Amino acid sequence: MRRLFGSVRARATLGASLVVALALVAAGAAVLFSLRANLTGQADGRADAAAREVAAQLVAGRPYDDLDLPDADESPVQVVDEDGEVVAAGEDLERISGTGTDAVGPGPATRPADSGGKKPEPGERGEPGEPGEIDDDAEYTDGSATVDGESADYRFAAVEVSTPTRGDLTVYAGGSLTDERSAVSTALTSMLIGFPLLLAVVAGVTWLVTRRALRPVAAITAEMAAITASEDLARRVPEPDTHDEIARLARTTNETLTALQTSVERQRRFVADASHELRSPIASLRTQLEVGAAHPELLDVDGAVEDTVRLQELAADLLLLARLDAGERPGEARVELAAFVREELSQRTGDPHDVELDLGSVEVTGSRNQLARVLGNLLDNAQRHARSRVTVTTRAEGAWAVLQVSDDGSGVPPKERERIFERFVRLDDARTRDEGGAGLGLAIARDVAARHGGTLGVERAPSGGALFELRLPSPQASAD
Repeated sequence: MRRLFGSVRARATLGASLVVALALVAAGAAVLFSLRANLTGQADGRADAAAREVAAQLVAGRPYDDLDLPDADESPVQVVDEDGEVVAAGEDLERISGTGTDAVGPGPATRPADSGGKKPEPGERGEPGEPGEIDDDAEYTDGSATVDGESADYRFAAVEVSTPTRGDLTVYAGGSLTDERSAVSTALTSMLIGFPLLLAVVAGVTWLVTRRALRPVAAITAEMAAITASEDLARRVPEPDTHDEIARLARTTNETLTALQTSVERQRRFVADASHELRSPIASLRTQLEVGAAHPELLDVDGAVEDTVRLQELAADLLLLARLDAGERPGEARVELAAFVREELSQRTGDPHDVELDLGSVEVTGSRNQLARVLGNLLDNAQRHARSRVTVTTRAEGAWAVLQVSDDGSGVPPKERERIFERFVRLDDARTRDEGGAGLGLAIARDVAARHGGTLGVERAPSGGALFELRLPSPQASAD
């Protein structure tokens, strides 16, 4: 049961069926209520008409035994005086309820035989006299009556009549509720039969429509399971030819697979390139140590130290890239770029070219160590390619703090200006590893810039070389 209702299709079918069922019950109740009220109103109208017809005869002074009463099976009638005695009633009336009294005929005092067969004198009880009044309002009650042995339910209207000679009288006349009972019963039976059939149709249609709508989801699920089992990230899930949420899900899934494939391939290349880069200094260092162990007089201590330094720097670069890929957040330290550049330059030794400074005061927020790595990598790159001069500039530019490092070398070809920021990329293939490094410096610099909410790009310098421009958000502009 839990597995069944764990299906979206089953839940959608159940939900749709419940909604339709509630709507049908509410609509059915409203229809039955309206039908019953309408038919009851019609019965009230018939009862009121019959009661007022008899009341009009009483107002006209017609004697009780001469009243023209409707057939009892159509509309049972009672006329009750102010003492609660029945003075006239319909023929064949055997039982009545819901009126002022359950008597089905007039008492002895109102029968014609009680006057000795003589015509009553004017002014006596039962004699026509002066016209009276009929109350405009009627009261309605539910009741029943038995006529000729058949019982039925009625709606009784009670109409008050005031006469000057007979006093106050009340006329009770019934309107049959047989039609109302029959119509309501028929409607209820139809609903009890039709509603389940309609619910079954709704459930079936919902099941089929949901199954068809979710068919692409099943295909996506199957393909994702196959991708997981095969670990083949080059595969893609099928995209339906629609413009609905499922199509967007498939497209997003494929975009995620593409990004994941790119990330995995990048990681594999990174591991392969790192292994390749580590192999050379490790092999060189091992060779020197083995030679030194066999022939101490031939040990190249300076070369071993250089290889060890290269290994240390490469390990540091790889560790920093790993931290950046893991999403390490930069710090919140305030760094004043002009003072920062002067301090970093004062600690550098062995640079082959002079560095010209054009420093404007501007602050940035971030990790001082990571920003120092960016500046160091940019300066190393500029010193490596410059002919005679390297220039460092800092300035504020709107909401940005700008740091530029340029050289007067050969520059970077336009089509290579993005490629140089890839990991382990060196444009000068003829350059030795000792001269060119491992090709991680610019990649690290761009990753650090991105982590600080900035950018790093390269353009042509005025002197013809490369101009690297680092842009970082300025907290001074944000405060203003």
